[in-house]
Amino acid sequence: MRKLLILMFLVSLVGTLSAQVTLDSCRHMALRNNKQMSIEQLKIEQAVYQRKQAQAAYKPSIDFAGTYINNGRQISLIDIKDITPSQFFNPATGNYDFVLDGLPDVGLSVDGKIVNAATQKVKDALTFDSRNVFAAGILVTQPIYMGGKIKAMNQITKYAEEIAHLLHDRKAEDVIYSVDQAYWLVVSLKAKERLAESFVELVTSLDNDVKKMLEQGVATRATLLSVDVKVNEANVALTKVRNGLVLSRMALAQLCGEPLDEPMILADENRTDLGVDMYPREIDMRQVYNRRNDYNALSLGVKVYDEKAKVARSEMLPTIAAMGSVFATNPHVYNGFKREFGVNYALGAVIKIPLWHWGGLSNKYKAALVDAKIKHLEMEEAKEKIELQVTQANFKYQEAYKTYEMTKSNLVKADENLRVAQLGFREGMATSDDVLTAQTAWLQAHSEKIDAEIDLMMCDVYLSKVTGNMKY
Repeated sequence: MRKLLILMFLVSLVGTLSAQVTLDSCRHMALRNNKQMSIEQLKIEQAVYQRKQAQAAYKPSIDFAGTYINNGRQISLIDIKDITPSQFFNPATGNYDFVLDGLPDVGLSVDGKIVNAATQKVKDALTFDSRNVFAAGILVTQPIYMGGKIKAMNQITKYAEEIAHLLHDRKAEDVIYSVDQAYWLVVSLKAKERLAESFVELVTSLDNDVKKMLEQGVATRATLLSVDVKVNEANVALTKVRNGLVLSRMALAQLCGEPLDEPMILADENRTDLGVDMYPREIDMRQVYNRRNDYNALSLGVKVYDEKAKVARSEMLPTIAAMGSVFATNPHVYNGFKREFGVNYALGAVIKIPLWHWGGLSNKYKAALVDAKIKHLEMEEAKEKIELQVTQANFKYQEAYKTYEMTKSNLVKADENLRVAQLGFREGMATSDDVLTAQTAWLQAHSEKIDAEIDLMMCDVYLSKVTGNMKY
């Protein structure tokens, strides 16, 4: 029985430890389950397909085409009236007779004229069965020179793929920053919960002391009421902190893609001291520009618009393409339109030279150049904004660092002040108001230290984000 209890305790302990979630685990879960990250990943796949599509333009294209037409009538190249036998006057009979050329009568009559076999044979030879027409062919086209359009499109799709990767990484940084904010908010609220519980114990202990003093007649009812009010305020504050802690856990679970009704126990939430050991750092803006994903994406975007200008220019240049085809028709157009397939081939080249478009193509090219210039100016503006953003983040980090250092000093003074006030109260040298004031100062000092720790961590994460140093 004892072994079973020990085993159950170990299993529960392991389960408790395994349920604790680290910051890195939260980051991985958020990156894996975030819908926007999935969208960015799909955009990368789309860019890869577009790049391969552009590469295919270098290679010959092969197309098949087939058709079928049903015509209501046959094609005849001559009217039978034009080939009927001639008439001459026969003095022996006194009538006009037909010249039959010694051929037998076929028994047909056209406008009263008898059609002989020779006439019918000519008619049949010049009549083709085109009521059912089939045609099929294979066309091969090889671009030779397209004015630089194919090369420019390949460069555009290459840059687009790189941009998709950079924007994916940028989105990952945004997700990580949001997760870090939610994670450290839970940690700070957990620390404030412990602080609120300690404060409730302090004011409750003071309330009990005042009650005893009231029973002994050395305290007034007003003093007890003022302490009771402080106890109620401390309990209300504790309730608010606990409610905020529950909501912050749910917010973190939502970011991580976890069920909201299953609370996430964080690895850092029970630490009494986060052990912040950070210091101001020097920043090289040249390295910042090289590391910033959004700036690099914007730089590639400028190159994309430069290539788009080349695409517009290509429409003003000649284009050359070689072509070849193999095709078959039924009726056989090369053998008297017989009801059989006739096969043929064709080889050639296509040259297109733009001559005059009333300035349409040149103005299109100029407009593309203007777009490229706009993107260059936007990149310069973004560069200035990034420098301002980094400077502000660095100043904020330095302020947070100084604030954290001051809160540590204030915390030592608040602890000593509370100890002195409690000691003086026990010895009758201080009033309950003095103790309440010291307790309030103690609570504020501890709360400010917790806020300063979390703020310094978040400033460090944000500074890493804007300088391109975020690791994930």
